[in-house]
Amino acid sequence: MSNVSSRKRQHFKGAEVSCSVKYFLFGFNIIFWLLGAAFLTIGLWAWAEKGVLSNMASITDLGGFDPVWLFIVVGGVMFILGFAGCIGALRENTLLLKFFSVFLGLIFFLELTAGILTFVFKDWIKDQLNFFINNNVKAYRDDIDLQNLIDFTQEYWSCCGAHGPNDWNLNIYFNCTEFNPSRERCGVPFSCCVKDPAEDVLNTQCGYDMRLQGELDQQKFIYTKGCVGQFERWLQDNLIIVAGVFVGIALLQIFGICLAQNLVSDVKAVKANW
Repeated sequence: MSNVSSRKRQHFKGAEVSCSVKYFLFGFNIIFWLLGAAFLTIGLWAWAEKGVLSNMASITDLGGFDPVWLFIVVGGVMFILGFAGCIGALRENTLLLKFFSVFLGLIFFLELTAGILTFVFKDWIKDQLNFFINNNVKAYRDDIDLQNLIDFTQEYWSCCGAHGPNDWNLNIYFNCTEFNPSRERCGVPFSCCVKDPAEDVLNTQCGYDMRLQGELDQQKFIYTKGCVGQFERWLQDNLIIVAGVFVGIALLQIFGICLAQNLVSDVKAVKANW
């Protein structure tokens, strides 16, 4: 009789839900949930500041890429996934855990596909990047967040325009047409200017009339290399770091999927003994 009881206890013990997996998955996801909530809050706050929430039609008025979209989309996905993972782990809800693992697996598959396509169609991707940058050059003054993003990009990569300073002819404020009344005519944004270490105050007018000068004279005062070429050079110089970041993200996703599937298996095993 005691041997039978012992075997029953051992069988029941083998079907227990692993507390370490359960709470590790919960902690893993609560970080994502909080980060997602933070990104989402920042995005909605930025929209509210720009009046988009009070006039939703203004979304379609933006001519270029709105960086706030990135915060909202990434924050929304992280918030939903983190919430599903947290509640699924805490309540041992297999439906939420399956949703979490399937959705995370889908994101991983899309990232892998995007990486392969980027390598295979790199020339097409380069053309799309040119189009993307030039399209946003046109909308430089239309949105303050887009303007800050372009200025940061040009300052960080020491570049100007997609292929060079003349790309700023696409913008109505900087183009060199005869009837352009803007003071910035034939100029470039201040973020194209070569920074003088001795200057303590930012000169936002340093790019005025710069494209009226010869190329050799321009090189003394502004960046003459395009951002597409500088981006490619930056990728080559930091290939190991970039690859390491992507591999790290992929491993985290695989780890999360494995934890969720492990917990689902434990819950199913326990329910099978009821």
